[in-house]
Amino acid sequence: MMAIGELSRRAGVKIPTIRYYEQLGLMPEPDRSGSNQRRYGRADLDRLAFIRHSRDLGFSIDAIRDLLRLSAHPERPCTDADDIARDHLRQIRLKIARLRKLEEELARMLDQPQAHTIGQCRVIESLSDHSACDHGH
Repeated sequence: MMAIGELSRRAGVKIPTIRYYEQLGLMPEPDRSGSNQRRYGRADLDRLAFIRHSRDLGFSIDAIRDLLRLSAHPERPCTDADDIARDHLRQIRLKIARLRKLEEELARMLDQPQAHTIGQCRVIESLSDHSACDHGH
């Protein structure tokens, strides 16, 4: 058994984050010592590592909750977990597409001849005139 500080160090997750995950129900309510100190075991460390890796990959709290629920049933088919990951990948690809459009627009603004005054600045002009934008606004 380990205290929250040790769990934090071993999992690479800050103590307030562990408490937050407990409040959300992602982490179970920990056992308590005689002095009411939180105590965690190997299963808690493994679960926290799973949550951290999922967050590092950008999964939402709801998706992680669903994945944790699925992981409690190792005999079930993997299709539900695959669907969650597939949906997340679709969302990431949409974000990448939006970021590429933003990159193109910023590059276009900066590719214009450089002005000497703000009154002639293409960046200020582009940001003021939404009709000139290419990113869908």
